[in-house]
Amino acid sequence: MNKQNDGKPVVLITGGGTGIGAAAARRLAADHEVVICGRRREALDKVAAYGGIHPFVADISDPETARGLIADVVARFGRLDGLVLNAGILINANFGEIALEDWNQQIAINLTGPFVLAQAALPHLLARKGAIVSISSVGGMQTGPGLGAYSASKAGLTLMTQVIAYEYARHGLRANIVAPGWIRTEMGDEEMETMQIADDLEGAYAKVSEFVPQRRAGTSDEAAEAIAWLLSPAASFVNGAVLAVDGGSLIANVGMTFFDKIVEG
Repeated sequence: MNKQNDGKPVVLITGGGTGIGAAAARRLAADHEVVICGRRREALDKVAAYGGIHPFVADISDPETARGLIADVVARFGRLDGLVLNAGILINANFGEIALEDWNQQIAINLTGPFVLAQAALPHLLARKGAIVSISSVGGMQTGPGLGAYSASKAGLTLMTQVIAYEYARHGLRANIVAPGWIRTEMGDEEMETMQIADDLEGAYAKVSEFVPQRRAGTSDEAAEAIAWLLSPAASFVNGAVLAVDGGSLIANVGMTFFDKIVEG
């Protein structure tokens, strides 16, 4: 491929066809060459139509595909300044009922794929003194029913990113984590429908956010702002941090939420 770059920093976003990844791509497109990857061409093309966004169809759970993706991006643009490890899946199952296939699939996409991508991208990011932002989850810090594999994979992603931050900070590379809570995305909508906790999505999000201090779910654009900030020079002394984008859910003492209704009357 021919190298095409007008001097803009280049950022690769995995899982860029929907949700937080798509919002981050749109947010960064004005002043970055943004590359998005995912498994569905139609979704990627829809985001790329926004302008300044370049779609690559790739399944990052395959190590050779993941390594090839990094090589292709650098071959086309001549550099890589930022890596957003956003792709992830959730297969809900109680721990004793998790199929090994489902466990392996979540670990492959949520943790092993990011490992392979980050390792392959490392020399290019070091050359640019770039940044990594991993999209973990509050589910990687606290957990709930059916999240055994998901929570394990996201906790692993958080610590892996912090290892990168620790080992390469002295060489100018930063690596940070965004931990979203309930965010309204396609993946979130599917979970709401699967759980059948209300008659419609609005009611479902209101119910699961009942004890979130801000009393609502977040938006993909709000998560994208956190990603953009962590990639930017404004966060130049932020390294290995976990930035929760969760409306305050992590600070809530579950044992005290009973009193919310008393206080609110």
